[in-house]
Amino acid sequence: MGKGIVKRWVFNYLSITVLFLVLIIFAAAYAVRMYYYDGVRRHLQSLGDEALSSYSESENISDYEVSKALWLSDYLVSVGKKESVDVAAADESGSVIGSTRSYEEKISIPGYRIESADEGTFRTDTLSTGERVMSYSVVIRDGNGKFVTQLVFSELLTQADSKVMIAIIVLVAAAVLLLASFVIPCLLFMRTIVKPVRELRATAHRIAQGDYETRVDRMYDDEIGELADSINHMAEEIKASDSMKNDFISSVSHELRTPLTAIKGWAETMSLGEPDSATMSKGLGIIINESERLTGMVEELLDFSRIQSGRMILAMDKTDLLAELGEAVYMLRERAAKENKHFVYDEPESMPPVLADKNRLRQVFINIIDNALKYTPVGGVIGIDVRREDDMIKVVISDTGCGINEKDLPRIKEKFYKANKTVRGSGIGLAVADEIMTLHKGSLEIESKEDVGTTVTISIPVLDRDDEEILKS
Repeated sequence: MGKGIVKRWVFNYLSITVLFLVLIIFAAAYAVRMYYYDGVRRHLQSLGDEALSSYSESENISDYEVSKALWLSDYLVSVGKKESVDVAAADESGSVIGSTRSYEEKISIPGYRIESADEGTFRTDTLSTGERVMSYSVVIRDGNGKFVTQLVFSELLTQADSKVMIAIIVLVAAAVLLLASFVIPCLLFMRTIVKPVRELRATAHRIAQGDYETRVDRMYDDEIGELADSINHMAEEIKASDSMKNDFISSVSHELRTPLTAIKGWAETMSLGEPDSATMSKGLGIIINESERLTGMVEELLDFSRIQSGRMILAMDKTDLLAELGEAVYMLRERAAKENKHFVYDEPESMPPVLADKNRLRQVFINIIDNALKYTPVGGVIGIDVRREDDMIKVVISDTGCGINEKDLPRIKEKFYKANKTVRGSGIGLAVADEIMTLHKGSLEIESKEDVGTTVTISIPVLDRDDEEILKS
């Protein structure tokens, strides 16, 4: 991963930076070259202007040819002494008639057309030695416009090119230093990201392999540190969830084994000989009860599976909440009497209808009342109260049971979680009930105090006009 991040950074950012610096170097080198070449060009042009001025001052000699020859000879000698520029003179046909030094290779007079070169002409040539030379050609005429000579001023560009090369070296060195000052801190910074990311990846891999005890050290107090905390928290949650899942499997296995053992035992008892009617009746009753218990557990597991996969579909209709609650109380009243536990339920005369799946709503009531019976001791009381608050109907079911520990209360509705492992149950009933109420746009709230009792409040909205319009459509 580290290599991948660094590679992307190099290609996406460093390459752009290098390209930008290269363009800057080329532009700067071109500007420096133009600056020095312009200096050479100005120097040559100034010499040409001086030559024109010098000849005009010597025109007072009466003999024209003598005047021209003397001036040209003196001029070439004077320029040769004080200037590093080579000067060659040509006649009107373009033949060299004098120069400031003797060339092994004469700078060729480019064959300018005399009549079009009065204003001076520049050109750049390369000698056989590989040296580059810049030339400036100017035509000198007398006061009557008569051709005197053509002068070609030539200067080697070696010195200018050397200065340009030095400037390029300086620019490249500066660019390298600038790039290093940018890259080195960035690489060091990226290391502070890549190294923790590698550790996070390794830790996540170990967690995926089932090592829920592994943790990531928080190296920095920033987003990386927060990510490390999140992974550590995830590991703790997965560990807790895995533990609850194992407990759930163990609990469900035990719950299934008990009724199956009872059914098998009584079936074997009834198959031995011919049991009397009392034994037969008792055995059949136990088999029926345990079968119903098994069916309930299987249905609970199926409901949980549907909720987890989002496949639970509610048959919503206009529902009488009191009728469904009364049905649930009726179903469990006999059991409460057998266990010597008391129902206190003063049923209201009427309540507005609700939009609900009546079977699922009854299932929630049965689940909550069943839990109250499980955790309420002999002689205890289960109270049921129904009231309307604004646009909500609230069913409050309370008991005088053992209550729930304060540390267990926030997690009591989590899947697989069982606060009291000594009481039978799969640990998913409350999770299913809570999800059913959420699908009804209601809620299921639990308040409890250990050794005092538990109160469960089931809230569901009253059927409104919008709901009625939905039902009609």
